[in-house]
Amino acid sequence: MNSFEDFEPDIEVEEDNSGIWLSISDLMSGLLMFFALLFIVVQVQLQEYQELYKKLPIAIQQALQQKLGDKYAFEVDPETGGVTIGDSILFDEGSAELKPAGKQFLKEFIPVYSNVIFSDELFDRQITRVVIEGHTSSKGSDQGNMELSLRRALSVSNYIFSQQINFDTKQKFKQKMMTSGRGEIDANQSKDNSGDRKVVFRFQFRREDFGELLKRANTVDKSITK
Repeated sequence: MNSFEDFEPDIEVEEDNSGIWLSISDLMSGLLMFFALLFIVVQVQLQEYQELYKKLPIAIQQALQQKLGDKYAFEVDPETGGVTIGDSILFDEGSAELKPAGKQFLKEFIPVYSNVIFSDELFDRQITRVVIEGHTSSKGSDQGNMELSLRRALSVSNYIFSQQINFDTKQKFKQKMMTSGRGEIDANQSKDNSGDRKVVFRFQFRREDFGELLKRANTVDKSITK
């Protein structure tokens, strides 16, 4: 005989999923807000880079032209602000010893150049390194040219931070300074070109990593939600 329990109707218990969907909705809203803030931060960073690349070369060119005029032969890269100095100004061919004329050039050039970097908060913040690069022509051996280019870069750096040159931003400039020997890597390999023998002052710019951008986005988020 069937018991009464056999006739007990099946009752489906419908779980309330509204809380789960609400949590997912809140999460998606939070993610959308976060990525919107991240996008804003990235856009601001890009605008800052654009302003840097626009202002820096002009500031370098104008300052050097005003103080040095046409007294020395050098070139300012219109896109990066890097300065290329003809090797003959600083050294005799095959030598890493600064000429008297080269020392005089550095005495006039460096204070102006350094002052431009630290005269603008944008320049100071975004320029992480000032690299002194030595370059040679293809004349001679690869190893010899590499060694010569590095010794020349070091000669320039050592003289800048010697007691022979004094300028207000010397210590701050020293913290950004780095030397590099390029040898004949960038030279015309088909012939000995005197234009390849040079010393270049170039900039390395700050690159924001993803973690730093996340921190900045979080900072923006907190400032908005206060």
